[in-house]
Formats: sequence, C-alpha cells, structure tokens
Amino acid sequence: MYKTLTAQLESLSEGITYPVTILSNAAAILFNSLEDINWAGFYILDDSGNESGTLLLGPFQGKPACMKIPVGKGVCGTAVARGETVLVRDVHEFPGHIACDSASNSEIVVPIFHGERVYGVLDIDSPSVGRFTDDDRRAFEEFVAVLEKYI
Repeated sequence: MYKTLTAQLESLSEGITYPVTILSNAAAILFNSLEDINWAGFYILDDSGNESGTLLLGPFQGKPACMKIPVGKGVCGTAVARGETVLVRDVHEFPGHIACDSASNSEIVVPIFHGERVYGVLDIDSPSVGRFTDDDRRAFEEFVAVLEKYI
C-alpha cells in the first residue's frame, strides 16, 4: 500500500512548483488512506527571521493543531533538532511531548530536507499506542523523499 501512496504523490507532484499544493495533497493522501490515524500533516521551519527556530503549522488533515512548535521541543521539534525520524510508541512516555490532541497516543515524525537544511517535518498521529513500526518509518521516509524532490 505504501508504494501506491508514494507513486500517487509522485504523479500528483510532477510539474508543480508551489510547496503548499504538494504538501496539501500529501496530507490528504495519507489521512484518507492510512488506517488508525487521527492526524497527518506538516510543520514548516520558519525562515522569515520572525520566528527563527520555530516550526509553524502547514497543510494538514485532522483536528486543529498547535500552530507553533519550538525546535527541540516535542516530537516534531526533536526530529528537527536531531535531523532524523522520531518514532514514538507511546507519546505519554516521551519527555516534553506537546499534546495538541489528547486522543493521540503514538506518533511518527519524519524531517524533510531541502538540500542540507531541514525544511520541515511530516507528522502523523494515531489514537493507538504502538501504531507505528520500523516498516512504517521506512515507508514514510520514502514518501518524504518524493516531497524533497519537489520542494
């Protein structure tokens, strides 16, 4: 199934140069195709200088979410600070977890790179503890690799 989702993203993204369009479709693909998730979307690293070191809410599907997350805070900010995917089996055991939706119990966050710098993150939440596996991690990293080609 993940290969199909990644191929769909690739097909929809070809010839598109506006990142918001690509990220919007990517969030919709994931949210409407994956089982047992309650949020799928993106946080973008603010490079305006106004909120330096802050992730700002980008396109998403699900309930309203936190609008700003400092780098190094929560699962999203930790993924940016480390520059690597963070898979959390139980968010209630993650030090400093930011609870945007109290129904979320597990989370996976994959950084998106533009060249050498982090552009933002893909964030997916589930109401089930232990929803995400290493197979999910690899699949979402491949999905993000498509985004990195077009952003």
